[in-house]
Amino acid sequence: MEVIIGKTAGFCYGVRRAVEGAKEELENSNEKIECLGEIVHNKQVIQSLESKGLVFIDDIKKAKGKVIIRAHGVEKKIYEIGKEKGIKLKDYTCPNVLKIHKIVEEYSKKGYYIFLCGSPNHPENIGTISYCGNRYSVIEKEEDVSEALEKLEKSKINKLLLISQTTYSMEKFCDIEKCIKDEIAKEIELIVKNTICHATEVRQKETQKLSKEVDFMIIVGGKNSSNTKKLYNISKENCNKSICVETKHDIDIEEIRKYNKIGIMAGASTPQEVIQEIVEEIENDSKIMINA
Repeated sequence: MEVIIGKTAGFCYGVRRAVEGAKEELENSNEKIECLGEIVHNKQVIQSLESKGLVFIDDIKKAKGKVIIRAHGVEKKIYEIGKEKGIKLKDYTCPNVLKIHKIVEEYSKKGYYIFLCGSPNHPENIGTISYCGNRYSVIEKEEDVSEALEKLEKSKINKLLLISQTTYSMEKFCDIEKCIKDEIAKEIELIVKNTICHATEVRQKETQKLSKEVDFMIIVGGKNSSNTKKLYNISKENCNKSICVETKHDIDIEEIRKYNKIGIMAGASTPQEVIQEIVEEIENDSKIMINA
């Protein structure tokens, strides 16, 4: 039996920056350190930082110390409230997310209607929407395009910007772009900016490739992680025997033994130690060969 570990499995740059930044704040500050919302979507990371003293809050108005802004970013008003109340904000928003905020704010001021690909309830998009003004539609799936175009038509705006959540599916983004181009009125000026981060794109492509080559796929990541769910969906399309787990306790070695070639991929918010623990759990079986 052979096990292949994805080269891009684990923390992306934005997540690593936020987590390491939070650790540094905790180590070097004597004041209370709080984080507005989950710093990343991974329970093990949250628990580890809590054990080091990080306090998670859900409302900036409850802040009593220095406040960390998570990797997903926050709404524009958070910065305004922080400034009004004299709250120290340490911003660890992923640079790719901040780039999107600047883009949508710029195009909104120029009078563009904005189509944002992604989940309307995802923290990243909630932040992005706050920079869009009141002329936007969130498109989660291809079926949402017609309704979004109807809203665009009613707005009487003839300029449209298509943009995306950083962790959105590249395949879905391309499908939505094509659908919009097929259905949009000819007089509408369309600008497309693919803002899916490079790390997400590479990870999705590797997952697609690996899942086609193995008999069994293990996707590692938080249950509430959007990018992990996308990796699982990609894997499931190519390898019917795909599972999504959070820790080593979720895997069944007896089940794994039934297959000759196993693939392991992990979401962008999955710490390396969690991946390593799963690998070690599998390594304990002498019949299995690991290829990283």
